Amino acid sequence: MVIDTPAEPAPNNKGVSKTTGSPSDSKMDDSKDLEFPSSSSSSLQQASGGPQRVGTYIIERTIGKGNFSFVKLARHTVTNVKVAIKIIDKTKLNEENLKKAQREADILKSLHHPNIIKLYQVMESEKLLCIVTEYLPNGELYEYIAKNGYLNEQVARHKFMEILSAVEHCHLNNVVHRDLKAENMLLDQHMSIKLADFGFGTFQPTGPDLLLTTWCGSPPYAAPEIFKGEPYLGVSADIWSLGVILYVLVCGVLPFNAQEVSCLRRQVLEEHVRVPYWLSMCKSPLSLSSSSNCSVELLRFHN
Repeated sequence: MVIDTPAEPAPNNKGVSKTTGSPSDSKMDDSKDLEFPSSSSSSLQQASGGPQRVGTYIIERTIGKGNFSFVKLARHTVTNVKVAIKIIDKTKLNEENLKKAQREADILKSLHHPNIIKLYQVMESEKLLCIVTEYLPNGELYEYIAKNGYLNEQVARHKFMEILSAVEHCHLNNVVHRDLKAENMLLDQHMSIKLADFGFGTFQPTGPDLLLTTWCGSPPYAAPEIFKGEPYLGVSADIWSLGVILYVLVCGVLPFNAQEVSCLRRQVLEEHVRVPYWLSMCKSPLSLSSSSNCSVELLRFHN
């Protein structure tokens, strides 16, 4: 097992060791740090009628689900600190998706920024991969806007600067997110932005093979080159998504929105979006001709 060493990490307990290797480099004994029932590798053990546990954490409830994973709200048995644990069932993953899950842990371990979700610990057994992060009680930025409406100019500027700072840190560390969206911007107890969910993230290639080819992300936020099925720069795809997020912040709706992906594709490729005249900085990343030349630094300058 590998433990990250961020500021204020969850404390270590017996059977847990620190290492500077990759989160996928080592295993641990199922019977010690992770507890599993014999009937299902994807569920957690509830010993002697007590609470469910994973390692040194008491499970409280499920707060999210994916195709091959679920996210649990848990509490550390010693410090009582609440955490979020993404539990991935490795038995249901093919080799490619397993590498993707392990890469997500590697990416989180490489990033340390106040506006990026903090990694506490990575635990791995033969059947499960568990990624322990800070718990962010105020949910998604998208949900907040859906409930309260678009943000005023001052608040939108502040939130977008936090997002820009987080994404810039990723790019400076050779990481591209590839699924930037308001749903992946979480809010902490102070309502500050925390960039999360690096499931589609990757380390940007260098040299002659610097273009990416995987179709990934969320269609309403996807860049034109992704819809075209062309090789793309991960940074440019992230920049386009930032433009969509900014539009959501100040308008309260998506700039491109359709039930069918084919209709959404046509909107994006034909630039069927009306940008308010006062939102000039949103036009650059949402332009077919200029998004590849735009940068986080340029967006900050316009802001």
